[in-house]
Amino acid sequence: TGASSMAAGMNASALCFVLLVVMAAGGASAQLSTGFYSSSCPGALGAVASVVQSAVAKEPRMGASILRLFFHDCFVQGCDGSLLLDDTASFQGEKTAMPNNGSVRGFEVIDAIKVAVENICPGVVSCADVLAIAARDSVVAVRIGGPNWAVKVGRRDSTTASFSGANNNIPPPTSGLANLTSLFAAQGLSQKDMVALSGSHTIGQARCTNFRAHIYNETDIDSGFAGTRQSGCPPNSGSGDNNLAPLDLQTPTAFENNYYKNLVAKKGLLHSDQELFNGGATDPLVQYYVSSQSAFFADFVAGMIKMGDISPLTGNNGEIRKNCRKSN
Repeated sequence: TGASSMAAGMNASALCFVLLVVMAAGGASAQLSTGFYSSSCPGALGAVASVVQSAVAKEPRMGASILRLFFHDCFVQGCDGSLLLDDTASFQGEKTAMPNNGSVRGFEVIDAIKVAVENICPGVVSCADVLAIAARDSVVAVRIGGPNWAVKVGRRDSTTASFSGANNNIPPPTSGLANLTSLFAAQGLSQKDMVALSGSHTIGQARCTNFRAHIYNETDIDSGFAGTRQSGCPPNSGSGDNNLAPLDLQTPTAFENNYYKNLVAKKGLLHSDQELFNGGATDPLVQYYVSSQSAFFADFVAGMIKMGDISPLTGNNGEIRKNCRKSN
């Protein structure tokens, strides 16, 4: 009948609308998949893992450094490899922005991975994906490894970078809870994602300049811990700025939940770390991760996958860089 065909037409229209909404919500991330290179470059994952494992074996800190590169890339223009671009006379990249300058490291490992991947599949695997895979492999490769997960790939590389985006979007170590929450929310990440992803500070080191104020001027810190850290970080700016201390006092090369135990004991190294357990809304989540390492691992993996979905370039957008440091 006319009524039933009209209803069928309306149902088809409604279905189309629903599909459009779902596609819009998924955005470009819907085009990422764990099997993107399974036929075009089946050796890619093994090549990345091999370079990461040897780099971390040579220098245990490198795992944390590569993981941090991925964070700092994704928080500016999405996970597009923009952080990897070098400055030139006519191009200002992100490496010299305040959160990155003299601080981000591990670019030579990314270069080595790119060479290894280009050797087996020239022009196929993006630098953005190399970094995403290497971040996962870094979590697994540290002395006592963390969780493993399947990384969604299919990103392409940007030809641009954003110096101002790096300065404005990446949470500084002086951040309070409200600022941390809003900077993560701006990337589509929840407060739960934020607390779980902050657990990456269970590995790695920080520079004295980034925790000096916390250990000398603030009260939300264990006095014995503050004294220990003061011995390697002089009070005056300009003196010992680059001296390093482990973000996790107990096990700086093991990926586990000691970071959260430190926060409960008021032994967070950065102001922004201790803000997660300082009488605010995130205290219960910190205590939950103290009681359950498996819950931390599950939420960390979910957060990493969600972060990896931030505004990727796919399809015909961007390019596949030959050299991660410069656009083609």
